[in-house]
Amino acid sequence: MAQNPAAVTNDKPVICMVTPYYPVLSETFIRSHLNDLPAHTVLIYGWPPCVGNKPLITTIRRVFNKIARTLALANLKNQTSSIYINAFRRFGADAVLAEYGTTGVAVIEACTRTGVPLIVHFHGYDASVHDVLKENAETYPRMFKEAAAIVVVSRAMERQIISMGAPPEKVNYNPYGIDCNKFEGADPANAAPVFLAVGRFVEKKAPHLTLKAFELVHRTIPQTSMKMIGDGPLLVECRHLTKELGIADAVSFLGAQPPEIVQLEMRAARCFVQHSVHASNGDCEGTPLGILEAGATGLPVVSTRHAGILDVVIEGETGFLVDERDVNGMAEHMLRMARKPELAGRLGHAARQHIQGKFSNDRSISGLWAIIESCMVNGKR
Repeated sequence: MAQNPAAVTNDKPVICMVTPYYPVLSETFIRSHLNDLPAHTVLIYGWPPCVGNKPLITTIRRVFNKIARTLALANLKNQTSSIYINAFRRFGADAVLAEYGTTGVAVIEACTRTGVPLIVHFHGYDASVHDVLKENAETYPRMFKEAAAIVVVSRAMERQIISMGAPPEKVNYNPYGIDCNKFEGADPANAAPVFLAVGRFVEKKAPHLTLKAFELVHRTIPQTSMKMIGDGPLLVECRHLTKELGIADAVSFLGAQPPEIVQLEMRAARCFVQHSVHASNGDCEGTPLGILEAGATGLPVVSTRHAGILDVVIEGETGFLVDERDVNGMAEHMLRMARKPELAGRLGHAARQHIQGKFSNDRSISGLWAIIESCMVNGKR
């Protein structure tokens, strides 16, 4: 995925990309940053920080034992900073891209001491979960001050980050992008009345509300069916719910699937559905990739007026939106998609054009690179 650190030369800038863990399959946006930026990108992930399969320090046990003996938080902080400082110097970093605000906090000291510009990329939970914001009530303001740039993926997140004290001139709106050559080929006007949902089974995705909306649709039009791709803590509960609602035979749970299977299912569907909400712990979306992928494929979207979804779905033109937790409203729009395939086809075509024009992967990567390059040129910290 990332450039081999041993192969780093002087012909391209070196970007140390720091993540809290090795990027999972569903985090295609991080994988795209890693693979598509025009730089030698070195992935540093996890704790202890690793590159490839190797930790950045070989004396982990000795360091941990020392920390355990002193039980000093300041010592842990210093050890962490030293590891990152050594890494940034070792690889000759021209800039550091911290994926997630919490990662930005972890590397800010090292970036400050080495003079390497830091770009912090927020994605969702890091700008919304109550406990995360409380824990970083003091560290986020310092990071905002020291970072060269802050990147956000939705206008709602942009407003949130600025309200938390980030200087507006440092905050850059750069939404995720989709490879529109991979996500294409849907024909909703001629597809069976199949509704598709793709996403983790977690509270902010509210899969149970999507199922309740579908139950109202299926009761009216028994020929409709639902497919749900994803895994997560609410999956078992949702399986039980389909039995309680009497729709178990009409709903297929496909589990987590690779992008190739997601693409196939999108091409065969009538409409994409997602009922995103603000979770009880404050967690909310950034800009859901599933909605971008669906639009790129040529599917209309029925979703909620939530976070970055408002930036992507043009109401009445590429899909329909309802207020959070409005199950009846969602069902009404789903019924329209079931009853009027020609409308689904028209909205899907418009969605494809919209995503191609404003949310392509090339556009997203170019935008991110322009931000990083500006920080390197200006030499900001």
